[in-house]
Amino acid sequence: MKYKLLSIFILFLPILTFAQDKGLDEKVNDAFMPVAVWWEGFILTSIPIAGYNLPIVLMLLIFGATFFTIYFKFPNITKFKLAINTVRGKYDELDHHSVEKAELNIVDGDLVDTIGDESKEGEVSHFQALATAVSGTVGLGNIAGVAVAIALGGPGATFWMIVCGLIGMSTKFVECTLGVKYRDVGADGTVYGGPMYYLSRGLKEKGFSGLGKGLGVTFAVLCVGASFGGGNAFQSNQAAVQLSTMLNLQGGATGVIIGIILAFLVGIVIIGGIKKIASVTEKIVPFMAGVYVLASLVIIFANIEYIGDAFAMIFNGAFTPMAGLGGIVGVIIVGFQRAAFSNEAGAGSAAIAHSAVKTKYPASEGIVALMEPFIDTVVICTMTALVIIFFNMDVGAFEYGNAVNSTVLITETGNYVGGVDLTSMAYDSVIPGFRYILTIAIILFAFSTMISWSYYGLQSWKFLFGRGRYADVVYKILFLIFVIIGAGATLDAVIKFSDAMILALVFPNMIGLLFLFPKVKEELNKYVTDIKGMNK
Repeated sequence: MKYKLLSIFILFLPILTFAQDKGLDEKVNDAFMPVAVWWEGFILTSIPIAGYNLPIVLMLLIFGATFFTIYFKFPNITKFKLAINTVRGKYDELDHHSVEKAELNIVDGDLVDTIGDESKEGEVSHFQALATAVSGTVGLGNIAGVAVAIALGGPGATFWMIVCGLIGMSTKFVECTLGVKYRDVGADGTVYGGPMYYLSRGLKEKGFSGLGKGLGVTFAVLCVGASFGGGNAFQSNQAAVQLSTMLNLQGGATGVIIGIILAFLVGIVIIGGIKKIASVTEKIVPFMAGVYVLASLVIIFANIEYIGDAFAMIFNGAFTPMAGLGGIVGVIIVGFQRAAFSNEAGAGSAAIAHSAVKTKYPASEGIVALMEPFIDTVVICTMTALVIIFFNMDVGAFEYGNAVNSTVLITETGNYVGGVDLTSMAYDSVIPGFRYILTIAIILFAFSTMISWSYYGLQSWKFLFGRGRYADVVYKILFLIFVIIGAGATLDAVIKFSDAMILALVFPNMIGLLFLFPKVKEELNKYVTDIKGMNK
């Protein structure tokens, strides 16, 4: 297998070497575009219901999230305080607390005197795991994606994004609990976890060994592809474009140079593994999210007299959308689809990061994970939406319903701009010069997303090709090369194809969740019971 990987890498080098040639770049893009369009169409396959074409993947996400929310008695609300307390370490002593000896020497299959030792398994804290996972989801979807969603679906799309974020919290809770429960810990303490493990191991317990293995491999393959494309090349491309625009840099080599610098910085972090990644993300994520939220709050308070009107537009637009926006179902689809791309609840990717946490209670990390969609979608996406709505109320920059291919038609100029440009215009209208800060935020968002997705992809790569050092090095080299390619090339089709892979992860992951959710109930009861015992 090692020699096969090396052969693939050697064959890939000529493509990587010449990919910067504009002519070849366009040829590759043109040749691959039909495949990318087919793949995206396949993933977003729709079925007609009540006159609307509803994407199957979206229905699977909504059904699963709604079911988990009801089954677990609204954990997104009832367990939110518990999540905050767990993140801040209030219950950490549980992992080091010995259970009093009972008449039996075994509790839940563990020797009583060794139960506390299980907390040594894991590599990062609850907060570090959360920061790493949030860094993989908070990014351009919150900045550019929200702008496009509102331009396409009107203010009402915001309401359905919030709903998707709220019920998505329940899905995150389920998948991340399973991630810890079925993780594998190597002899050296290295943790290997994620959907590929709970799909293969969990379904094997249920007597579906073949199905579990097949779903696990499918997830891993898709995750590797997503890590190279949507989690890497797309991020470096957008970071390079924004930096070039801000500094007014031109020239064919500009993107490549920026890509090399980014690859060098990313390489320094990912070589250190999850501990290094976590130590970086726990600093970057709070900082960049804090700056962005602070700027959003400044603008919101500057328009506080219009806050009621803005929320009225959001609520009314959710149920009585403006003409031409595809009706209520059309707005729901826009809101849910953008939120799903943003917080990735149901895709299972975050479970890979959360699996590395130091705990003996799988449900403790599931509880922590439910905060992720809240931060990403309910807070950050909503703030972005309010800023854009205020901006459009003030200057009438665009007409709702006029978004095409992730670009927005600006009324005054008649030109289409990217979603990130619209967001930049909105923030800049109240905080002059904020576009420069936003550019820095975009670069940091892209950087943190890349390092998080490098870990997701590496874990999936190891699941497929083994845990040898050789496989590790090959993946990291390929990943860093894609950083450069993404920054210097315009392979839209490749990025389109890979980005759809992120949504494709929903299929194998949600099937597994719908089989394994009773295990999550058991783990939640165990964790809550022990917390009550500690508080007595």
